[in-house]
Amino acid sequence: MTRRIGTSGWSYPGGRGTWNGVFYPAKDARPRGFDELTFYARWFDTVEVNSTFYGQPRAAVTARWAERTPANFEFAVKLYQKFTHPSMFLEAVSKGAPGASDAALAAAGDIRQADVDEFRAGVEPLATAGKLGPLLVQFPPSFTASGAGVDYLGWLLRTFADYALAVELRHKSWSDQGADTAALLDAYGAAWVLIDEPKFRFSIRQNWQAPEGATSALAYVRFHGRNAKEWWNHAAAEDRYNYLYSGAELEPMVEAVKGLSVGVKKAYLFFNNHFSAQGVANAVQLRRQLGEDVPSPLPPALVERFPWLEEPPT
Repeated sequence: MTRRIGTSGWSYPGGRGTWNGVFYPAKDARPRGFDELTFYARWFDTVEVNSTFYGQPRAAVTARWAERTPANFEFAVKLYQKFTHPSMFLEAVSKGAPGASDAALAAAGDIRQADVDEFRAGVEPLATAGKLGPLLVQFPPSFTASGAGVDYLGWLLRTFADYALAVELRHKSWSDQGADTAALLDAYGAAWVLIDEPKFRFSIRQNWQAPEGATSALAYVRFHGRNAKEWWNHAAAEDRYNYLYSGAELEPMVEAVKGLSVGVKKAYLFFNNHFSAQGVANAVQLRRQLGEDVPSPLPPALVERFPWLEEPPT
């Protein structure tokens, strides 16, 4: 089994949770030509791309990503929000076009073949370079296993069936009919994303094993952190991801991840607790707990912030 561990996103330049001065050198201490993605790829062989959720990928941009990373690097690319979060998409459209009529907004929200083609064209440079990992299809908690929900998920799986797919479902209705959900995903070889995050009444139920009946050769895990206090009530969106897993919290997941290896050819694990590069620290930590070698030395700023990452002397 090939296992890749990284973070959700690599560029967090602003806010209280910036990575500058924690993982990356501070802005005023960077050498000429410093590149964050190239720097990140010195320690990790994969990253989950969040920016493609907020805007369609552009081929010119993704081509540069491919050029700036090693040959064995892979990008897991999140599907554009128009496909999975229509309310968020329409809100973004309305802000960009104040005063637009309801009819115009409704028309803008209709998914067309042009939207599919645009996304495909945007990720093509990564595919051509052999650096395209799974497409992450992330649905909101409001997306339920109703008849319409199941039909739409089936359409989306068919539409992007020629890619490796990982589907993140958050509402418990999908796990309530887990065998049917697993069968639908399995028909397209899609991974049912395992998620670690605060649990609420409507949250999906997962036991950190391959879903019953699933035979996908792909496993995909996302660690969002467990900051339940600020998950829904926060001053800034980044606050919900202000969480650092302890070694004790990760230890049961080490065994769970090892258990996922049965029948799985590729596994991707991403830490989305990105506030102040805590996800970077946890990604390094999990790799070590799994017995993987992590390139050394680690960035001095990262070790200064998380002293327990310092390698023992040899």
